[in-house]
Amino acid sequence: MKKILVVDDDNTLRTVLKHTLEQQGYQVISAISGKEALVLFEENTPDIIISDVAMPEMNGFDFCRQLRSQPSGQLVPFIFLSARGGLDDRVLGHSIGADDYLTKPFEIKELLAKIEALIERSRRIHTEIVNLIGKLVNSSSKFTAKDNIDISSKFGTEIKSGKVSEPAPLPLTPAEERVFWEVIQGFTNKQISERLFISPRTVQTHLSNILSKLNLENRTQLVRFAFENGYEKVGQD
Repeated sequence: MKKILVVDDDNTLRTVLKHTLEQQGYQVISAISGKEALVLFEENTPDIIISDVAMPEMNGFDFCRQLRSQPSGQLVPFIFLSARGGLDDRVLGHSIGADDYLTKPFEIKELLAKIEALIERSRRIHTEIVNLIGKLVNSSSKFTAKDNIDISSKFGTEIKSGKVSEPAPLPLTPAEERVFWEVIQGFTNKQISERLFISPRTVQTHLSNILSKLNLENRTQLVRFAFENGYEKVGQD
């Protein structure tokens, strides 16, 4: 069941959206501000987000900015649903990372169509990432020293005859390293939290530290780094 995070301080609208979306087979979680939504996002990552703009504590624009600044929030589909329908607002919404912008009042059929389209696009992106990882695995023996020179020189990995030798120890704490192995196997933050018996927020904190220490930007780069440098083979031993 696909999960939708609805963020709006209008209780009536939240209730209507929750009822309508659940009738369509979606699971709905809700928040009254961007601040609350960020907490819910870390605890229970949704498949798509629908957010108002004008809200207390943290408005929708600031919420979207903070979400897109996090590795785990960069690819989650995001729709603004707001009474602020001016051109400047709509342009700003798209420029900070929203995938779509609907103005109130709105047609529920149009909103449902946009939700379905964005979830399908997200599914295709995920499929392409999985395919890319598969290609990297199949062609890992073809990586040359030039392909790996930047990252290997940073961590001291020795490259011989165009192939990566035993990878150097990761510059991570034991807790971060446990999360590293889970991430490169494709588990989500929620799955990792359940497997390692830690909170999703702790998983995200460790993941952010891992990306920073390895000078990477997101999960996709982390998985590619692992496959290109032989760490996935170590994890399978």
